[in-house]
Amino acid sequence: MQMTLGTQLRHLIELLDGAVQRNYAAMGLAYRPRYTPIMRALMAQEPSSLGDVAQCAGITQPAASQTVALMIADGLIETAPSTDGRQKLLRLSPAGRAIADELRKAWACTAMAAQSLDDDLPTPLTGLLAEAIKALDAKSFDERIRSAQALKNAQKDAK
Repeated sequence: MQMTLGTQLRHLIELLDGAVQRNYAAMGLAYRPRYTPIMRALMAQEPSSLGDVAQCAGITQPAASQTVALMIADGLIETAPSTDGRQKLLRLSPAGRAIADELRKAWACTAMAAQSLDDDLPTPLTGLLAEAIKALDAKSFDERIRSAQALKNAQKDAK
């Protein structure tokens, strides 16, 4: 059976995130790969609102919210009220700050490993993924599904 696009992408993420997770564990870090976009955003600019973190990280606000909740539970980030009290701001906790240098080292090695993977491929994965995102920004997958459904319906009606 041929794997579908979604299955292939999930499997690829499992392979990549699994290796990264094992590296964090080998370094003695209780840290998940999914935390990285949030951690990077807060390391670049804190305190930040959830919306600002999501935008900086390039993820949706619901995804950021779920990840932030996990990171708060793991003691890596904390919240503080904004100056006007209308929203909560996020910042690294002392524990989050304590592992920042080790994370930077891990990320540098991960980037080198990603480059090694790109070097082994006929088309670099990072470039291909950027192009796929650009194409989906131009025409969403929702639109593509609707177009496929319309085509299928037209083919069925033509019979």
